[in-house]
Amino acid sequence: MTNLVKKVQNTIFQNELFKRGDKIILAVSGGPDSVCMLDVFFKLQKKYSLEILIAHVNYGLRGKDSDKDEKLVRELGEKYGMEIAVLNAFTTPPSRLRDTSPEYRGGGNSLSENALRDLRYAFFEELRQKNKFDLIAVAHNADDQAETFLLRIIRGAGLQGMASMQFKNNLLVRPLLATPRAEIINYLKENKLIYRIDKTNLQNDFLRNKIRNGLIPYLEKDFNPRIKETLFDATQSVATDYAFIIESARAAWLKKADLKVTKLLSLHPAIQKQVLRNALLEAKDNLKDIEAAHIEEILKIMKSTKSKSQVVTLKGLKIKRKGDKLEISCKI
Repeated sequence: MTNLVKKVQNTIFQNELFKRGDKIILAVSGGPDSVCMLDVFFKLQKKYSLEILIAHVNYGLRGKDSDKDEKLVRELGEKYGMEIAVLNAFTTPPSRLRDTSPEYRGGGNSLSENALRDLRYAFFEELRQKNKFDLIAVAHNADDQAETFLLRIIRGAGLQGMASMQFKNNLLVRPLLATPRAEIINYLKENKLIYRIDKTNLQNDFLRNKIRNGLIPYLEKDFNPRIKETLFDATQSVATDYAFIIESARAAWLKKADLKVTKLLSLHPAIQKQVLRNALLEAKDNLKDIEAAHIEEILKIMKSTKSKSQVVTLKGLKIKRKGDKLEISCKI
């Protein structure tokens, strides 16, 4: 067994990514990372008694190259004896997006990086539920983690954002997250595995590509040749600290009906903000559009000395302070 496979096994064990007998969907694009992940899971499949389903998204954005990606993934499915599910993204988008997002029908070249991400994850989750699988595995690696850390700093993320990607996030697992891209490429060469290169990754149309192709090489050359490892270590440190804040916030608050302003303001500022995020999450189901500035708006009305009731409306929510009570509800 190669060092990389052992490394991935160690990641699986340390982070409790899955248990024996689990059913796992592997997101395989045909690129080096996902081809590596697929091969590693094939080698571990019997040991862990895993049931595996390959999932591939053909966006149709790169013409024949997109079709060649799909062809390779289908061939890999045959090679490993695994079933494969393919989404032709702009002809049959996932049902969650099909009815609510007209932008997914046609005009694919204008879609943002976030829109493409939403599309593929909606497909993976729809596939998981339909087949009653346990988990979805994606092939983000240690270099991706470093890039994500810089990307989120540039966009002004707080501690939660700087924690970056986690090894396990609910039903999503990242078994290669501790593995550098260079080790993945070496593994592919040693095992003579064929993979596809997405040429758009070499273009700087997206901010992530600018970071990967420009900023990180600049930092490696002029500041720290091990910058990717340094940034990865930073994400782990931030994630540990943020986990402590999350647990402390849970201990300080149970449900949004108990949001007393005086009690909240008696907490450490970091815990105050996390309690508010938890309350907003309970009311909204996700924090996708909630920014630090929104939390500050809520804190402002909490700290106000005005006697009259005060209201903040944001992202479909209504936050009202009435005396010592803070009420959060869906805006009508």
